[in-house]
Amino acid sequence: MTVSTTIDGPVAVVTIERPDVRNAIDLATADALVDAVNAVEADEGVHAAVLTGAGDSFCAGFDLSLAADGVDYDPDGRAVLGITRTTTTKPFIAAVEGHAVAGGLELALWCDLRVASATAVFGVFCRRWGVPLIDGGTVRLPRIVGHGRAMDMILTGRGVGADEALAWGLADRAVPAGSAREAAVALAHEIAAFPQVCLRADRASAIGQWGHPLDEALTREAHGGVEPLRTEAREGARRFVQGAGRHGAF
Repeated sequence: MTVSTTIDGPVAVVTIERPDVRNAIDLATADALVDAVNAVEADEGVHAAVLTGAGDSFCAGFDLSLAADGVDYDPDGRAVLGITRTTTTKPFIAAVEGHAVAGGLELALWCDLRVASATAVFGVFCRRWGVPLIDGGTVRLPRIVGHGRAMDMILTGRGVGADEALAWGLADRAVPAGSAREAAVALAHEIAAFPQVCLRADRASAIGQWGHPLDEALTREAHGGVEPLRTEAREGARRFVQGAGRHGAF
């Protein structure tokens, strides 16, 4: 088993299980990641998920021992790491201990949020070996940290620690060593407790707006709000009128 999934109420935890190679992704693991993410999507009881790695690393990227003799790569086919060209309907949080580098960085960027332990290191370490970013790194990294900082990482291949990552917005939470998974699961439970139709509509609009002009993106946002307004917002408004939310109690 190279990928495991545990269910904690409305939260799923997907773990890459190859600690002996810093959770590097081989072809079987990429397939297993796809299966795990699809299972999370299909489970109506799961509202949020955590992606993490076993042991003391998040993921070291694609297993280069497989690339030494060449990789059968179709740029128009599925992503090498399996999931990085897909968009889920449910939020994923990366729990990063140790290295999230090369393709591991790209997996962390694929997630909605990143919780970084004090041991976390993010980096385009594949720069050293002539291996390109082909799982979203050149697209998602500039969108998250800005073009200049992305160029710093992409061109130099240097490691970015947890504190710098937090300052850049590459990490969304910085936590003590060894506590990334626990903190990410707690954050996922917070997210899972909100009204989900509205949360997913807002998330989908924020993700989808990148590919549209402003006026079109605003129209798509408006249409995405129809279902939440018809359902959850009416109930939420009733609760507010009846006193929910006063003094910080929801």
